[in-house]
Amino acid sequence: MSVSRRSVLSLLAAAPALAACGVGGSSSSGSGERPEVRIAYQNFADSTLLVKDRGALEAALPGHRVTWTSFDSGASINTAFLGGAIDLAVIGSSPAAAGLCPPLNIPYQVIELLNVIGNSEALVVRGASGVTDVAGLTGRKVAVPFGSTAHYSLLAAFQRAGVDPASVTLVDLEPQNVQAAWQRGDVDGAYVWTPVLGVLQQDGVTLVDSAELAAAGKPTLTFTVARTEFAEQHGDVVDAWLTATDDALKKVKTEPRVVAEAVARQIGAGVDDALSQLQQNIYLDHAEQRAPEYFGTPDAPGQLADQLRAAAEFLHGQKKVDSVPDPSVFRAALRMPRG
Repeated sequence: MSVSRRSVLSLLAAAPALAACGVGGSSSSGSGERPEVRIAYQNFADSTLLVKDRGALEAALPGHRVTWTSFDSGASINTAFLGGAIDLAVIGSSPAAAGLCPPLNIPYQVIELLNVIGNSEALVVRGASGVTDVAGLTGRKVAVPFGSTAHYSLLAAFQRAGVDPASVTLVDLEPQNVQAAWQRGDVDGAYVWTPVLGVLQQDGVTLVDSAELAAAGKPTLTFTVARTEFAEQHGDVVDAWLTATDDALKKVKTEPRVVAEAVARQIGAGVDDALSQLQQNIYLDHAEQRAPEYFGTPDAPGQLADQLRAAAEFLHGQKKVDSVPDPSVFRAALRMPRG
């Protein structure tokens, strides 16, 4: 099942009834039922799909029930966190930064960096639109999932090109709806990620991608985040997750086709297509994440907290969050993975 922002509200509305039936909690109900670990993931090529495909977490935690739910965007995931419906999630840096700011103030922690987003996210315009650069989008209609890394990158692209976002009609659509709107001719362009991006590029023109914007000082990343209370109470689950994901991150580099085969099964793509999508991002194992530009070390904290706060400041400037917390809030939200 794939959960959008609209459907997640229905899920949260049903949460009390589900809880009464013993569903949706991360702890045992006291009736001998195994505790549940609720994981939110997204259907794009990523190392965590190898973990899911192989059942690695289930094997490491035989005393738990592991529930995987597909979400369409980070905004949907934030909504689910606010409702207490998930414990661990794969989420982009922009929605994570927003989640740490008012009005959301979500009590979660960044426990690892899954990838640095490259050209797996891009701004594409219809070939027949006549638009050849970002400045040409003035007066046009562009689709993007609001609150996502793609939304952040789109706004960064506008800023870089001197385009007033108010001069462009932005349409908030989840990826699958972006594809449908494109195929109907309802939008002139879209900033979105794979696999939908690949469909749009078949008859579209790419104006800029997230790798280019990262080089220009606006990087986007993919994290695993965990509810703070869950991480504190279920360290064994977090450790099992990190062990499995670190192994998967290493396999992206040492056995990429093995990972691609798992990704292909999970997203319904061809293996070569899945491999191509995987190669569009940069993957760092946990030891590599201790570099100064990321987590750093306990004695020498890295730049990741500053990068998150910079993203929050940008979002505040775009009126997407109410205010930007003190730097200590972002530092406290980082839980360094083992190196």
